[in-house]
Amino acid sequence: MLRAHTVEQVRRAEQEAMASLPEGALMQRAAAGLSAAVVDLLDGAYGRRVLLLVGAGDNGGDALWAGARLAGRGAGVEALLLSEHAHEDGLAALVAAGGRATRELDELTHPEVVVDGIVGIGGRPGLRPDAVAALERFAGAPVVAVDVPSGVDVDTGEVDGPHVRADLTVTFGTHKVAHLVDPASTASGALHLVDLGLDLPEAAVEALQPADVRGLLPRPGPVAQKYTRGVVGVRAGSGTYPGAALLAVAGANSGLAGMVRYVGPPAVADRVRAAHPEVVGEGRVQAWVVGPGGGDDAADMLAAARADDVPVVVDADALRHVDGPLSGAVLTPHAGELAAMLDVAREEVEARPLEHARAAARRWDCVVLLKGHHTLVADPSGRVRVTTTGVPWLATAGAGDVLAGVIGALLAAGLTPFDAASVGSWLHGAAATEAADGGPLTASRVAVQVPRTVRDTLAAPTSRSLG
Repeated sequence: MLRAHTVEQVRRAEQEAMASLPEGALMQRAAAGLSAAVVDLLDGAYGRRVLLLVGAGDNGGDALWAGARLAGRGAGVEALLLSEHAHEDGLAALVAAGGRATRELDELTHPEVVVDGIVGIGGRPGLRPDAVAALERFAGAPVVAVDVPSGVDVDTGEVDGPHVRADLTVTFGTHKVAHLVDPASTASGALHLVDLGLDLPEAAVEALQPADVRGLLPRPGPVAQKYTRGVVGVRAGSGTYPGAALLAVAGANSGLAGMVRYVGPPAVADRVRAAHPEVVGEGRVQAWVVGPGGGDDAADMLAAARADDVPVVVDADALRHVDGPLSGAVLTPHAGELAAMLDVAREEVEARPLEHARAAARRWDCVVLLKGHHTLVADPSGRVRVTTTGVPWLATAGAGDVLAGVIGALLAAGLTPFDAASVGSWLHGAAATEAADGGPLTASRVAVQVPRTVRDTLAAPTSRSLG
């Protein structure tokens, strides 16, 4: 599991570690990891030109100590001091190793890499004009951020004003929320974690990795049969949007559950059965998928599904008819749909997705999956998982219908709503990445790819047995 902790959690863990270590040991570990990452990026140190943008605080100190290490290996290191309170020992070490420090932008040579040590994890969003000027002067040079890109809100992933856009972020001890949550996540570039040996509490935000998904995926036991593997029902589609039903069924019919039932308009049902002869009609289910393409019938679809007292995936048109707590459900809105549900502007949801996903989960007492570049899955307790799989080509019509079906199948197979939503989202993104193979794709191809992605993910030891 990739875990992201808050500033307060990190600072407390660092204080506990420093109490048992020699003075400056954590900063030296951080500087060693940072300098090694820069050397790896540049494919060497000797003769390379490195610029440090140095603010006050420990991030500036990390940059200066890393610069001293690089200068000691023959790199030409310059530091632009953006504060009157640069880390004294780090600055002295840089100069002693042959580096140069200045407060004058015009005195600097053009670097091969810029190291962002402007603002630490306690900084406020935005950057001062002198930092912006320095970044603009050397635009085009790759940027390595120290811990987090300067100018983003570390604990929320929000941005307000100018901020660094890094090619690589070298973070220390643990990942931070801004590395995973949009819109700040897009500013981090590639992530490299330097282990500091911190004793950290439960993370505020996390992201599944392949081993986590492998451990959560249901696998049929030796005596399994179709009913013990779970039955998922789909109420979707209309005369206007029959394709939504076909795609939702395709996601549900990915093999993760033992049976799929479809309930909807007769003409749509005929098309579903023609495309998916395994799918049967109305009957008992362990989970419902409701809403894709439902149109004017979406309210009745949701009411009928809720009457069965089983978990429900509520998507698309059915989201408009959520009027109270839905314990055990998974809501799957995109930013526009969630904005309408919360009666706020879409731009507010896109600017603060973590805040709004958590607020929605509390309000409706259920899991909320907010679709986006990094999809968020929030439960009423405030726990959040971030989906980091997927490609921009996944922004295509019908992809959300497939996702709803996949989540419904996992719910029917016995996963909790939180696990079903986060595992389903991970599989959906991974399948899209594989199906796209660097180019365009359609939702239908994502659905076809899901079983292959499941197979590849399970091709390692230990998976949850379901029999």
